[in-house]
Amino acid sequence: MPVEYAPRPSKRRPPPTYDEEGGEEDEGVGPPPSREPERAESAPIPRRSHAAAFVALALLLLGVYLASWTVIAPGLLALLLLSSGVTFLGSRLNPLSIGFYLTTKPSWTAIATVFLVAFLLFGVAYSYWRHGWGPILPRHLLPWS
Repeated sequence: MPVEYAPRPSKRRPPPTYDEEGGEEDEGVGPPPSREPERAESAPIPRRSHAAAFVALALLLLGVYLASWTVIAPGLLALLLLSSGVTFLGSRLNPLSIGFYLTTKPSWTAIATVFLVAFLLFGVAYSYWRHGWGPILPRHLLPWS
């Protein structure tokens, strides 16, 4: 006895339709209606992302602005960027890291930019402290007041 497997739902024919006399009509012979929406041809997923570099540059500008309020602000931003850079580096090199298996990873340029901006922010904090341009503790509660 031959075994006949049930067809997959996407290849299942629609149920037959019957005319008034009880006979089958030929109208339901075409392909089944698709339940999935039609997708346009999508662009390929990028394998490398440069987004972290732009965020790092924005944090550099913020750190330079906040350095005149307190030199702790660019130092904390630099520590944040250093930890992010180590995480990005781990996502590229460490197979035990969860980020290693992502489809889109930070580019080497973005990682280098994050580290460079972190060291620049440390330099800004040191320079402002050394020349007396920014206090260690803020004099005002808000930087713009």
